[in-house]
Amino acid sequence: MKLSDILSKINVRAMQGNADCDITGVQIDSRKVKPGHLFVAVKGTQTDGHAYINKAVELGATAILMSEAIPEERAEGVTYVQTDDTEAAVGPVATTFFGDPTSKLRLVGVTGTNGKTTIATVLYEMFRAMGHKCGLCSTVCNYIDGEPIEADHTTPDPITLNALLAQMVEKGCDYAFMECSSHAIAQKRIGGLHFAGGIFTNLTRDHLDYHKTFENYRDAKKAFFDGLDKQAFAITNADDRNGLFMMQNTAAEVHTYSTRTAADYKGKILEESIEGMLLDIDGVEVSVRFVGRFNVSNLLAVYGAALCLGKPQDEVLRVLSDLHPVNGRFEAIRSPKGFSAVIDYAHTPDALENVLTAINEVVHGKGQVITVCGAGGNRDKGKRPLMAQEAAKRSDRVIITSDNPRFEDPDAIIADMVAGLDEEGLAKTICITDRSQAIRAAVMMAQPGDVILIAGKGHEPYQDVQGVKHHFDDHEEVRKAFGIA
Repeated sequence: MKLSDILSKINVRAMQGNADCDITGVQIDSRKVKPGHLFVAVKGTQTDGHAYINKAVELGATAILMSEAIPEERAEGVTYVQTDDTEAAVGPVATTFFGDPTSKLRLVGVTGTNGKTTIATVLYEMFRAMGHKCGLCSTVCNYIDGEPIEADHTTPDPITLNALLAQMVEKGCDYAFMECSSHAIAQKRIGGLHFAGGIFTNLTRDHLDYHKTFENYRDAKKAFFDGLDKQAFAITNADDRNGLFMMQNTAAEVHTYSTRTAADYKGKILEESIEGMLLDIDGVEVSVRFVGRFNVSNLLAVYGAALCLGKPQDEVLRVLSDLHPVNGRFEAIRSPKGFSAVIDYAHTPDALENVLTAINEVVHGKGQVITVCGAGGNRDKGKRPLMAQEAAKRSDRVIITSDNPRFEDPDAIIADMVAGLDEEGLAKTICITDRSQAIRAAVMMAQPGDVILIAGKGHEPYQDVQGVKHHFDDHEEVRKAFGIA
């Protein structure tokens, strides 16, 4: 593709060189540059791409897109282009280079603190069950019509993302469902994409290590809906106090869902067990294999999106009743001794509250709730004591352990959590740093009818310690402790 075509959707402030040179690839990582590539110098949170322009040129870059002034000393045969903001430009540039893939399939984005993975994945599974070829971009894994493609971030960088979407188009996908993280929205990773619809789940404290304030975090989510056009739909959670705030400036057609108040899509629990629920959705009874009020909200969002995408209600509910929970999201494993473990990714105070509330509603005082949880290192420290408080408030016994300590001392993280507990909370809590031992201890405590929650890691098959990902899988540890490995 000609450089001039690639730059057609961005504001070019200055250019030195040939605008009609051929470009064979686009990169924001100088190490991946090959001859014929356009290197986009982006000022990231860790490094500034402008420092690597010479490296990109050495590796054969044909053109450089930058936000700093074009240097007087330039490499021969290289075109230098200046734009206002390369972070904002890289999305439209990538979209153009990869042939505008979202103009050829219907893309639905899901944003919020909790529930993104479940909603995006269940939509993906539902539409595949209805006979469509679909793509999925999620925290757990990316998929192109059943083929897994490993995920490093909830939402990839714009070049990886557009390449992935272009592959989906090439494989004949009609739909794609994507988690849109607050980081991705703030860093304009989804810039240039066209969304057929957007879903808002809920908003609670998370990622304040990056966004600094709750307002910044909230506004990053809202920016996603501000960017939807009038042909799109926007579905929001009427039970969340930020639900309607998200919709204030959207041009999209707004729909609401709720388990508590009047809404376009309404649901309530009729019966529940650790294996699933009987729900009333818009006056129709449907049996599902998901558990908890928070999952009723997730399924209502899925239901609403499917209707907005033109699917008939009876088909949506029929398929919904056949689908399974997502890997690491309220996955129940039953012990031969008559108690159960629930593995869940819950890693925020609100997510812990949701999962533990669901477990307590199922147990209904007929057994103990034992919670094993930790908190990630090099992340928002303010949520650590809050997570311990939620665990203690809604559990009979609590074991605080290591999660992904990353570059922090796991014992220091545990101390931050324990600092949030009062006398009553401390009396029911023990600390076991080794996560494997913590899980075994919880299993040894359990009696028939009890439920153990193993929270925080969910689908992750590793533990991140000092920059090294060691194999560790909560599912495997639970099965070993149950004697069913």
